[in-house]
Amino acid sequence: MSDVLEGVRILDLSRLLPGPYATQLLADLGADVVKIEEPGRGDYARGYGLRLGEHGAHFALLNRSKRSVALDLKRPAARDAFLRLADRADVVVESFRPGVMDRLGLGAELLRARNPRLVYCAISGYGQDGPYRDRPGHDLNYCATAGAISLSGPPDPDADPALQGCQLADVGGGALMAVMGVLAALLARARTGAGQVVDVSMLEGTASLLTYAFAELFARRARGEPPAAAAPRRGTARLHGGRPGYGVYRCQDGRHVALAALEEKFWARFCALAGRPDLAPRHAPATPADVAALRAELDALFATRPRDEWVALMAADEVCLTPVHDLAEAAADPQLQARGFFTALPDGTPQLAFPVKLSATPARPPSPAPALGAHTRALLAEAGLSEAEIAAALD
Repeated sequence: MSDVLEGVRILDLSRLLPGPYATQLLADLGADVVKIEEPGRGDYARGYGLRLGEHGAHFALLNRSKRSVALDLKRPAARDAFLRLADRADVVVESFRPGVMDRLGLGAELLRARNPRLVYCAISGYGQDGPYRDRPGHDLNYCATAGAISLSGPPDPDADPALQGCQLADVGGGALMAVMGVLAALLARARTGAGQVVDVSMLEGTASLLTYAFAELFARRARGEPPAAAAPRRGTARLHGGRPGYGVYRCQDGRHVALAALEEKFWARFCALAGRPDLAPRHAPATPADVAALRAELDALFATRPRDEWVALMAADEVCLTPVHDLAEAAADPQLQARGFFTALPDGTPQLAFPVKLSATPARPPSPAPALGAHTRALLAEAGLSEAEIAAALD
């Protein structure tokens, strides 16, 4: 059982995806995560979409191993109760738009004045300052603004960009950046004794994931290309359609394979096993016409066999070819199964395991997501509130 973050208490005021995913990872590492939720409704994900056991499925897979306190922070007595909890906390995580916590009288400056060791993590769409600070948004907006959407989809200039299959900004640009920031702040506190503010912008986090694409942009600018021509275009970059040996192809049965033969040795081996050694010299097409011609050859080639036959043909050799799984196939994949990625609570509720293997301090076994407000009285009493104060906070 993980003791990496044992003794670290996190008050989590976030909802839906980015914040809860971040704090769930921290809970897996041993932190005591306390959800601060609105009475009656709680985290919106509790009632969102399909149900899994007692909770909405999304909530069940994002809030394991946490506790719940229900407080209406707009009420003075409940606000005071939260302050008492924050006085003893190590981390506060929130995902409101900038300024909301200040308007509640619970902003970072006030909380850290009372508890200088506190790490205050604010996850927002655009960050705590800048011209977009107060704008609303969702994952799609941050991906679009960062440039990620412009690189997704077919190379046809008349076709529309495609949506990503996962919430890239929420998870990669928000949750994972928040985990990194909180852990870095806790390490700094261990050295200095002081907490700090962790300002997570999902826009910036997403843009940072586009390092490969921005590197091409900067290199083209450096050699004098005009701005309009320097930006990588959908379907032309090396990893986005510029190399036919790195792409997705439809097979005879309508299913797909992913071919990622970037290196010449993998490409040559693929061509040999596919019975087309004549294609080996065309590993790096020089012109758009050459790219289109080779892709047409590969389209026709993959259409000659069903998907699983292609996979079996390539599986025994060093060829970077895999099936494109749907989620049901991914859930049955032998590699993910062997690594124990799909796990379950004691009651059988499915879960996705902590995604990193730690040899000395493995993630702790998951426990169920909490019922709304299940731990309110116990935690307020632990924070030193009297019965009368607790009653006033919950009235």
